[in-house]
Amino acid sequence: MRSGTLRVPGAIVYYEVRGNGPLLLVIPGGGGDAAVVDPLADLLAERFTVACLDPRGYSHSTIDDGEPLDQRVEVQADDVYRLITHLTDEPAYVFGGSSGAIVGLELLARHPDRVHRLVAHEPPCFAILPDAEAQRAFVDEVYTLYRTEGLGAAGARFLKGIGGTMKPLPDPASLSPRAQAMMARLIANSPVMMEHELRQFTSHIPDVEALRKVTDRLVLASGHETGDHLPARPAAVLAARLGIEGTRFPGGHSGFTDEPEAFADLLMRTLSTSAAHT
Repeated sequence: MRSGTLRVPGAIVYYEVRGNGPLLLVIPGGGGDAAVVDPLADLLAERFTVACLDPRGYSHSTIDDGEPLDQRVEVQADDVYRLITHLTDEPAYVFGGSSGAIVGLELLARHPDRVHRLVAHEPPCFAILPDAEAQRAFVDEVYTLYRTEGLGAAGARFLKGIGGTMKPLPDPASLSPRAQAMMARLIANSPVMMEHELRQFTSHIPDVEALRKVTDRLVLASGHETGDHLPARPAAVLAARLGIEGTRFPGGHSGFTDEPEAFADLLMRTLSTSAAHT
């Protein structure tokens, strides 16, 4: 594995690359970084050149102003577009999980010529739901808890609200030194995510008309264990609007880290097909 940094407008983005083959960019969820997807990336590297990044303002990626700023989907999508352009002259495969899936959707809508295929796993764009106002109130409640009672109370309310579809974090003592360092970074990233990303990303509405033109390059995914809980609903609504079928992947909202072997197997098969399938 090799690492590098890329200068983008207003920030420096850190990334890691491993494997050989066509480029597959993996975009982590809110508050995550490149190391979060290590088990998945190691498996995908058997067939792809896998690039993972720390989104701007998280972990090793810095913002020029120094202080955290509200995250914008359009800005993060431009960052990953620039990273793809930096790493290859060809269209890339893209996988995005959670907030990373929202970024992937924006990338595909804005730069379809640079995306060979996108798998967007449970994008939490709650604003497209029929009960968007109720979900906005839920997110506002989580944010208020964060400001008044702290990260623990906010996190517990959020996990309950999404139906308990994420497995608990492992005991740090059981992890490798690299994974332990990653866990420490995620803890440091969590307040930034709560303050500057959760409300901003969940209120984002994807460009349905732009995506309608490139449905042959889009796979909307959700986890078997997520079922009909909140994290899976935006993907289902967006798939219905676009007239495509969704794809069920192993595990729940964090299936790509909880069940990497089964997830990687289906992901590689899905990326190699010519259309989304159930």
